[in-house]
This record gives sequence, C-alpha cells and structure tokens, in this order.
Amino acid sequence: MRRIFPPFWLLFSLLLMTALHFFAPMQTLVPTPFRLAGLALVVLGISLVIWPARLFAKSKTTIKPFHESSALVTTGPYRFSRNPIYVGMALALWGCAVLFGSLTPLLVVPLFVLLIDRVFIAGEERMLQATFADDYAEYCRRVRRWI
Repeated sequence: MRRIFPPFWLLFSLLLMTALHFFAPMQTLVPTPFRLAGLALVVLGISLVIWPARLFAKSKTTIKPFHESSALVTTGPYRFSRNPIYVGMALALWGCAVLFGSLTPLLVVPLFVLLIDRVFIAGEERMLQATFADDYAEYCRRVRRWI
C-alpha cells in the first residue's frame, strides 16, 4: 500500500463516497440548503494541499512519501500541523460528505484518516527523525501531528 501514493487514496475515497451516497445513502444528515457549506470545506482542503506543496517546491525538497527530504519545512501551515496536506485531503473529503448530505459517505473520512496515519505518516516521521534528528524532535514537541 505504501507504493500507492495518498492522492490515489484520496480519489479512491471520493469514488467510494460517491458510490455509497448513490447506492447506500442510509440516512440524510445534512439538509439540502446546508449542503453547500461543504464547498467551503472542499476549497479550504484543496488550499491546504496546494499551499504546502508550493512550500516544498520553494524549499527544493520532495513531496513524495518515503523519499528522503532535503529540507525540513516548518513555515506556513506547518506551524500548526506536521501534516497539513493530509489535513487538507481529509477536509476536502469531509466537505464532499457534507455536499452529499448522507451518512455513508461520511463514514469514509475516518477510514481515510486512519489509513494515512498508519501507512504514511508513521513511516514518514521515522524518516524525518532519521534525517533531521534533534531539529525534527524539537519540531514534533511544538507542533501536533494532525491539528
């Protein structure tokens, strides 16, 4: 699963949410006029993917999971979360679940978060610790893993 990068899991989750909404919607949680609030969450989530990606490019370090980083990025959204890209992906999925308005798509979001946390973040943190040692340990003391 580590060879399949997070954008794939994001797309897979979105497709699963769509299928669950149309084929097994169960209960409506969000009334129709309030579903549009999901758009704001999607936009915010996408922004939290793009902004950090630009910081990686500016720092000339890799964004790919399990590839050795050449710089420790701690500015921008990294001041508040060690994983703002993954937070952004989860937020975008949550926004899509709100747009759908039914229960079953919402159930996919915690599964996505669990997968990302266990399969990607844990390994990435070990690599960053090995590469940046004390700097990364200090960063971990100041900033939470998710939010």
